[in-house]
Amino acid sequence: MADYKAPLRDMRFVLHEVLQASKLWAQLPALAEVVDEETANAILEEAGKITAGMIAPLNRASDEEGCTWADGVVTTPAGFIEAYNAYAEGGWVGVGGDPQFGGMGMPKVISAQVEEMVNSSSLSFGLYPMLTAGACLSINAHASEELKQAYLPNMYAGVWAGSMCLTEPHAGTDLGIIRTKAEPQADGSYRVSGTKIFITGGEHDLTENIIHLVLAKLPDAPAGPKGISLFLVPKFMVNADGSLGERNALSCGSIEHKMGIKASSTCVMNFDGATGYIIDAPNRGLAAMFTMMNYERLGVGIQGLSTGERSYQSAIEYARERIQSRAPTGAVAKDKAADPIIVHPDVRRMLLTMKALNEGGRAFSSYVAMQLDTAKYSEEPTTRKRAEELVALLTPVAKAFLTDLGLETTIHGQQVFGGHGYVREWGQEQLVRDCRITQIYEGTNGIQALDLVGRKVVGSGGAFSQHFTDEIRAFANEEKALPAEFKEPLLAAVGILEAQTTALLERARSNPNEIGAASVEYLHLFGYTAYAYMWAMMAKAALGKEGQDDFYASKLGTARFYFARLLPRIHSLNASVNAGSESLYLLAAEQF
Repeated sequence: MADYKAPLRDMRFVLHEVLQASKLWAQLPALAEVVDEETANAILEEAGKITAGMIAPLNRASDEEGCTWADGVVTTPAGFIEAYNAYAEGGWVGVGGDPQFGGMGMPKVISAQVEEMVNSSSLSFGLYPMLTAGACLSINAHASEELKQAYLPNMYAGVWAGSMCLTEPHAGTDLGIIRTKAEPQADGSYRVSGTKIFITGGEHDLTENIIHLVLAKLPDAPAGPKGISLFLVPKFMVNADGSLGERNALSCGSIEHKMGIKASSTCVMNFDGATGYIIDAPNRGLAAMFTMMNYERLGVGIQGLSTGERSYQSAIEYARERIQSRAPTGAVAKDKAADPIIVHPDVRRMLLTMKALNEGGRAFSSYVAMQLDTAKYSEEPTTRKRAEELVALLTPVAKAFLTDLGLETTIHGQQVFGGHGYVREWGQEQLVRDCRITQIYEGTNGIQALDLVGRKVVGSGGAFSQHFTDEIRAFANEEKALPAEFKEPLLAAVGILEAQTTALLERARSNPNEIGAASVEYLHLFGYTAYAYMWAMMAKAALGKEGQDDFYASKLGTARFYFARLLPRIHSLNASVNAGSESLYLLAAEQF
């Protein structure tokens, strides 16, 4: 596998030349004095050094070794403790954290780039700080001041880790049927009892304490999701002076043996009357959890992008060096027995597809991150409301589309290597295995598609999606410098998306099956259109500069490839959505 190099040039291009993030920061008082272009570049440069230099070299060996469990104790692979300590000491766990409690206070659009780098370096490693950051979001937004003061500083510092304990053996997506119970105690605490499964980072040896956020039900809770509360349950109790006390009544019963992310501990957690503290009010656990979910689901989308980026870097190096046959037009490397495989049309198709999807995904994830920043920091109610609605609309697209395309990209990278891509020593097969989970956890991609179509599109009567398509139309029509080669297919794609949205709203009124039948293809239709918008913006930013720098020439060439070879996928997706739900119900269950 090629050495990982953080794509800092492209990150700077997206942030400063395409999205012009510093203009947004200057408009938001909470960020204006915190971050500017120079600060952002310095942070990304340092993140690139530690991820490429210290974490990336651990990726393959840690996959081979994996985590181990013995009598409730989980041991991470060799090198993880040292790398985690260095990562934590650099402040990277709290890069987006509240400065009041020791975080850096960076906007999400900056922490998104850091997440990409750490996950490209090692997805297994990146999950530990990601879960901590997610737990901190919920604590900071919903917990009492006392709990914030007691827990957030050490969590942002990486001294303590966090986990989210949602799933149970019988309850995955349907959290309304969880059985974990929380009984109130005289001192205001709760006794939490139950079993949670698939808990990332539920137990490990990287930190001295782990703070679990646990969904549970009070004895008098109403049925269903409205009866869920959220509790903070520490592995070790915390004394009044901040020191660690006795072990809480919880344990790791086992860890899963997985297809990928083997260096990430995925735990069965048993809570046996563990002491916990309620976050927010009783029966408001889902609201507290979803504060974290928009950030975490974008983070999972970035994981798909990250594995695709790592795969591309290895594939492009291999394609430049591996010689096999001659180019269709005749010998290129005349001094060698054969030409490098990058001369062959199909190899170039795969590499360009990887490049176009990675760079489009980086721009799109950054765009969604900026909407999160606007929703969080804007003091203008109309602007904030629009951003909140865009976040609601785009989060399921970011999670599902980036991870679906992440798997496609890692498979292309494996294919470029041919037989060498199938054997372990080159690392490409690990990226395929690691990427696969991103389509499953944090809500499967089928659930994301249902959320997009059912709740966000149909649920808003199309209003949320109209925000996005109106913005794209305004860009295409107002940007006089946008050539027809980009403007016309972009507007055509928007037209197809809008027409399909209108038709879907109508069909869903008379047949509820239409939502589920259309959802996955509709999400992909939406995603390719969103990427077209990103590529049109990137092309505009590169136009006129291609003679100065190969970077811009490459960007324009990739944009043309996207519009010529990838955007046309929307036509088959549109046809599938138009086919409706009838064919899905032609077979009785026993006929399958």
